[in-house]
Amino acid sequence: MEREEQAGEHAPGIFESGRALLGTLVQLLHTRVELFTTELEEEMHRIARLLLWAAVAIFCGGLFVLMVSLTVVIAFWDDHRLLVAGILSGVYLAVVLFAVLKLREALANRPRLLAASREELRRDRDALAGRDTELPG
Repeated sequence: MEREEQAGEHAPGIFESGRALLGTLVQLLHTRVELFTTELEEEMHRIARLLLWAAVAIFCGGLFVLMVSLTVVIAFWDDHRLLVAGILSGVYLAVVLFAVLKLREALANRPRLLAASREELRRDRDALAGRDTELPG
């Protein structure tokens, strides 16, 4: 009888312990999902802002280049219009090649998507595995 009472006393403790562990895991998962969604929203806003300003810059830059080109060609209309048009085309080609190289560099050096979420999940995994999660330095 004494063993039954002891078993009855331990069962709720183990059950409550399991429930608390499950609650903690759910809270941990909830926090990570919130971090993930927040980081994803920030990335979407950043990309939208970049695309908007890139479109404005491209549009206005294109109009500027067109007007300057027309002005220069008209200024040299009688003497060397083909030479001036060729020189301007070469300059634009050089600018395009430079821009493509810079774009490739920017894409190669971009930050990893969801880097903070990945780092937190790595720390969680290491903590659950019992590894030391201290960062060097």
